[in-house]
Amino acid sequence: MKFIFVYVTCKDRAEALKVGKAVVEARLAACANIIDGMDSIYWWKGELQVEKEAVLIMKSRSDLFAELKEKVKSVHSYEVPCIVALPIEQGNQDYLNWLMAETKTTDINK
Repeated sequence: MKFIFVYVTCKDRAEALKVGKAVVEARLAACANIIDGMDSIYWWKGELQVEKEAVLIMKSRSDLFAELKEKVKSVHSYEVPCIVALPIEQGNQDYLNWLMAETKTTDINK
């Protein structure tokens, strides 16, 4: 099984809580962490933006990413939300077992 960190930026802590709860309640991630007060500098529609945002980091499985991404998009306020997955190369096996147990099972016959 391949495990992933999913990195999402949100407009504020309240939105990060909303998105994180939606994903964890759907069992698409075992855990979500919020880091509030990040400064973001980016281009949007031809203008340089400097904004405060909150970072949402979720722990999940690679086979759940497509569904997780769609769940985030369905509750996120941004037109183009940042939703990226990074592989977890190694980890505490007890933690990875917990992560597996707390995420939904998938039907391999889909």
